[in-house]
Amino acid sequence: MNVVHRSGGTARTIAGTVERANSWFAKGRGLMFRRSIAEDYALVFEFDRVGTRRLHMVCVPFPIDAVWLQEGVIGHIERLPAWSGRGAARANTVIEFPAGATEGIEVGDRLRVED
Repeated sequence: MNVVHRSGGTARTIAGTVERANSWFAKGRGLMFRRSIAEDYALVFEFDRVGTRRLHMVCVPFPIDAVWLQEGVIGHIERLPAWSGRGAARANTVIEFPAGATEGIEVGDRLRVED
């Protein structure tokens, strides 16, 4: 599984190690209690509808880049600091990456999880 960034007719893979948070428990836990994540890692949270999706960094000892998507289009990108970061935006999908992974990605671009 990959997360692919599409912009201006070009595509590039930004994560090749992709995990889906499928259960209520997995969505609530997110990246809590992990010591680190791989450079090509992404954690994908998918929801049935667009709504305000909130993230927190409690018990996450490293910064991340978070991307909020509506139907595959990026609506918000934010770097969240370790331990105390918080973010929120409207989305039906949220993807968490290692800090720095979203360099060159902008609001309005597309991200797609490909199996």
